[in-house]
Amino acid sequence: MKPQTNYALRLQSSIMEELKKVAEEEGTSINQFINVAVAEKLAVLRTVEYFKERAAHADMEAFRRFLEGEGGTEPPREGDELVVSP
Repeated sequence: MKPQTNYALRLQSSIMEELKKVAEEEGTSINQFINVAVAEKLAVLRTVEYFKERAAHADMEAFRRFLEGEGGTEPPREGDELVVSP
């Protein structure tokens, strides 16, 4: 287990009251609830950064060629058509 650090966290009283209620409903401690919430937020932010980085290097023309490739005999359903942007 990695070493832990302490941090004095100041929360608005309304947030703290809600936090206490939800942590109790979830059957967890306030500390564990905050740890999980922060970990989830960090994961979301890192995921967004990852996809932005991937999109920056995307070859959209190659992707379009891939999408327009052999797709079977069924034509695209309504709403599934590719829209060519200017």
